[in-house]
Amino acid sequence: MKKEIGSFVVGDSTKCTGCKACELACFTVHNRKSNHLGKTVGTVTVPVTPRLFLTKFEQGCMPIQCKHCEDAPCLNACTKGAISRIDHQVIVDAEKCIGCKDCMQACPFGAIALLPYARDGRLVGQAMSSEPKVFASKCDLCEGIEGGPACVRVCPHQALRLVDPEAEREEKNIRAAEALLLTKNWR
Repeated sequence: MKKEIGSFVVGDSTKCTGCKACELACFTVHNRKSNHLGKTVGTVTVPVTPRLFLTKFEQGCMPIQCKHCEDAPCLNACTKGAISRIDHQVIVDAEKCIGCKDCMQACPFGAIALLPYARDGRLVGQAMSSEPKVFASKCDLCEGIEGGPACVRVCPHQALRLVDPEAEREEKNIRAAEALLLTKNWR
Protein backbone atom coordinates (compact mmCIF):
# COMPACT_ATOMS: atom_id res chain seq x y z
CA MET A 1 0.00 0.00 0.00
CA LYS A 2 1.30 3.44 -0.95
CA LYS A 3 1.83 5.61 2.08
CA GLU A 4 0.92 9.26 1.84
CA ILE A 5 2.04 11.82 4.38
CA GLY A 6 -0.54 14.45 5.21
CA SER A 7 -1.04 17.18 7.73
CA PHE A 8 -2.64 16.68 11.12
CA VAL A 9 -3.38 18.68 14.26
CA VAL A 10 -1.42 18.20 17.48
CA GLY A 11 -2.18 19.53 20.93
CA ASP A 12 0.16 20.82 23.61
CA SER A 13 -1.06 19.71 27.03
CA THR A 14 1.09 22.36 28.73
CA LYS A 15 -0.95 25.11 27.04
CA CYS A 16 -4.45 23.57 26.97
CA THR A 17 -6.76 24.82 29.72
CA GLY A 18 -9.78 22.68 28.81
CA CYS A 19 -11.90 25.68 27.73
CA LYS A 20 -13.55 23.62 24.94
CA ALA A 21 -13.35 26.46 22.41
CA CYS A 22 -11.95 23.89 19.96
CA GLU A 23 -14.94 21.58 20.41
CA LEU A 24 -17.44 24.39 19.89
CA ALA A 25 -15.61 25.70 16.82
CA CYS A 26 -15.47 22.19 15.35
CA PHE A 27 -19.19 21.62 15.92
CA THR A 28 -20.07 25.04 14.51
CA VAL A 29 -18.12 24.79 11.23
CA HIS A 30 -19.43 21.30 10.53
CA ASN A 31 -23.05 22.25 11.22
CA ARG A 32 -23.40 25.64 9.51
CA LYS A 33 -26.13 24.40 7.18
CA SER A 34 -27.96 22.59 9.94
CA ASN A 35 -31.09 23.78 11.68
CA HIS A 36 -29.30 22.99 14.96
CA LEU A 37 -27.46 26.30 15.17
CA GLY A 38 -30.65 28.31 15.43
CA LYS A 39 -31.45 26.45 18.63
CA THR A 40 -29.63 26.21 21.92
CA VAL A 41 -26.89 23.64 21.48
CA GLY A 42 -25.58 21.36 24.18
CA THR A 43 -29.04 20.17 25.14
CA VAL A 44 -30.32 16.62 25.03
CA THR A 45 -32.08 17.34 21.73
CA VAL A 46 -29.16 19.23 20.16
CA PRO A 47 -25.91 17.85 21.60
CA VAL A 48 -22.56 19.43 20.74
CA THR A 49 -20.88 16.75 18.65
CA PRO A 50 -17.36 17.84 17.68
CA ARG A 51 -14.97 15.74 15.62
CA LEU A 52 -12.30 16.00 18.29
CA PHE A 53 -12.43 15.04 21.94
CA LEU A 54 -11.14 17.19 24.77
CA THR A 55 -9.54 14.64 27.06
CA LYS A 56 -8.70 15.38 30.67
CA PHE A 57 -6.05 13.39 32.50
CA GLU A 58 -4.01 13.73 35.69
CA GLN A 59 -1.34 16.01 34.21
CA GLY A 60 -3.75 18.24 32.29
CA CYS A 61 -5.95 18.09 29.23
CA MET A 62 -5.71 18.23 25.48
CA PRO A 63 -7.86 17.60 22.43
CA ILE A 64 -7.44 14.23 20.75
CA GLN A 65 -8.24 13.94 17.07
CA CYS A 66 -7.46 12.00 13.93
CA LYS A 67 -3.80 11.98 12.88
CA HIS A 68 -4.63 11.06 9.26
CA CYS A 69 -2.17 8.17 9.51
CA GLU A 70 -0.12 7.23 6.45
CA ASP A 71 -1.18 3.58 6.75
CA ALA A 72 -4.50 4.39 8.42
CA PRO A 73 -5.79 1.48 10.53
CA CYS A 74 -9.35 2.82 10.30
CA LEU A 75 -9.22 2.90 6.51
CA ASN A 76 -7.77 -0.59 6.39
CA ALA A 77 -10.47 -1.90 8.77
CA CYS A 78 -13.41 -0.43 6.84
CA THR A 79 -14.89 -3.20 4.71
CA LYS A 80 -17.62 -1.00 3.21
CA GLY A 81 -15.31 1.56 1.59
CA ALA A 82 -16.75 4.35 3.73
CA ILE A 83 -13.29 5.62 4.67
CA SER A 84 -10.92 6.81 1.99
CA ARG A 85 -7.89 9.00 1.51
CA ILE A 86 -8.56 12.24 -0.34
CA ASP A 87 -5.71 14.72 -0.77
CA HIS A 88 -3.68 13.03 2.01
CA GLN A 89 -6.64 13.22 4.43
CA VAL A 90 -8.52 10.24 5.80
CA ILE A 91 -12.20 11.03 5.20
CA VAL A 92 -15.42 9.24 6.22
CA ASP A 93 -18.33 9.10 3.76
CA ALA A 94 -21.31 9.09 6.13
CA GLU A 95 -23.63 7.84 3.35
CA LYS A 96 -21.58 4.65 2.92
CA CYS A 97 -20.89 4.04 6.62
CA ILE A 98 -23.00 1.31 8.23
CA GLY A 99 -21.92 2.02 11.81
CA CYS A 100 -20.17 -1.33 12.30
CA LYS A 101 -17.54 0.13 14.70
CA ASP A 102 -14.58 -1.62 13.01
CA CYS A 103 -12.83 1.72 12.44
CA MET A 104 -13.34 2.71 16.09
CA GLN A 105 -11.70 -0.50 17.22
CA ALA A 106 -8.80 -0.03 14.79
CA CYS A 107 -7.98 3.61 15.64
CA PRO A 108 -5.00 3.71 18.05
CA PHE A 109 -5.95 7.23 19.22
CA GLY A 110 -9.66 6.72 19.95
CA ALA A 111 -10.34 9.55 17.49
CA ILE A 112 -13.52 8.10 15.96
CA ALA A 113 -17.01 8.29 17.41
CA LEU A 114 -20.35 7.03 16.18
CA LEU A 115 -22.92 9.79 15.77
CA PRO A 116 -26.57 9.75 14.72
CA TYR A 117 -26.86 10.59 11.04
CA ALA A 118 -28.97 13.71 10.49
CA ARG A 119 -30.51 14.94 7.26
CA ASP A 120 -32.67 18.06 7.06
CA GLY A 121 -32.78 18.34 10.86
CA ARG A 122 -34.21 14.82 11.28
CA LEU A 123 -32.35 11.69 12.29
CA VAL A 124 -32.24 9.17 9.47
CA GLY A 125 -33.88 5.92 10.45
CA GLN A 126 -36.02 7.52 13.14
CA ALA A 127 -39.26 6.74 11.33
CA MET A 128 -38.20 3.16 10.58
CA SER A 129 -37.05 2.14 14.04
CA SER A 130 -36.28 3.49 17.47
CA GLU A 131 -32.54 3.15 16.72
CA PRO A 132 -31.24 5.98 14.52
CA LYS A 133 -28.66 5.19 11.84
CA VAL A 134 -25.15 6.02 13.06
CA PHE A 135 -21.96 6.82 11.20
CA ALA A 136 -18.28 7.15 12.02
CA SER A 137 -17.28 10.73 12.72
CA LYS A 138 -13.73 12.03 12.94
CA CYS A 139 -11.58 15.07 12.19
CA ASP A 140 -11.44 15.95 8.51
CA LEU A 141 -9.13 18.96 9.02
CA CYS A 142 -12.13 21.15 8.18
CA GLU A 143 -12.04 19.94 4.59
CA GLY A 144 -13.30 22.63 2.24
CA ILE A 145 -13.47 25.27 4.98
CA GLU A 146 -11.45 28.40 4.30
CA GLY A 147 -8.68 29.04 6.81
CA GLY A 148 -8.13 25.39 7.70
CA PRO A 149 -8.95 23.69 10.97
CA ALA A 150 -11.29 25.81 13.08
CA CYS A 151 -9.95 24.31 16.32
CA VAL A 152 -6.46 25.68 15.58
CA ARG A 153 -7.79 29.12 14.64
CA VAL A 154 -9.92 29.62 17.77
CA CYS A 155 -7.70 28.20 20.51
CA PRO A 156 -7.09 31.16 22.84
CA HIS A 157 -3.89 29.61 24.21
CA GLN A 158 -2.35 28.39 20.92
CA ALA A 159 -2.42 24.85 22.30
CA LEU A 160 -3.21 23.40 18.86
CA ARG A 161 -1.21 23.57 15.68
CA LEU A 162 -1.44 22.12 12.21
CA VAL A 163 1.59 19.97 11.46
CA ASP A 164 2.91 19.53 7.93
CA PRO A 165 5.28 16.55 8.35
CA GLU A 166 7.35 17.29 5.23
CA ALA A 167 7.86 20.95 6.19
CA GLU A 168 8.79 19.91 9.76
CA ARG A 169 11.28 17.36 8.45
CA GLU A 170 12.94 19.99 6.25
CA GLU A 171 13.07 22.43 9.19
CA LYS A 172 14.66 19.78 11.42
CA ASN A 173 17.20 18.93 8.70
CA ILE A 174 18.25 22.58 8.51
CA ARG A 175 18.56 22.86 12.30
CA ALA A 176 20.59 19.64 12.43
CA ALA A 177 22.91 20.80 9.64
CA GLU A 178 23.43 24.17 11.34
CA ALA A 179 24.15 22.47 14.67
CA LEU A 180 26.67 20.15 13.01
CA LEU A 181 28.31 23.08 11.26
CA LEU A 182 28.63 24.97 14.57
CA THR A 183 30.10 21.91 16.27
CA LYS A 184 32.63 21.47 13.49
CA ASN A 185 33.66 25.15 13.65
CA TRP A 186 34.26 24.95 17.40
CA ARG A 187 36.83 22.17 17.13
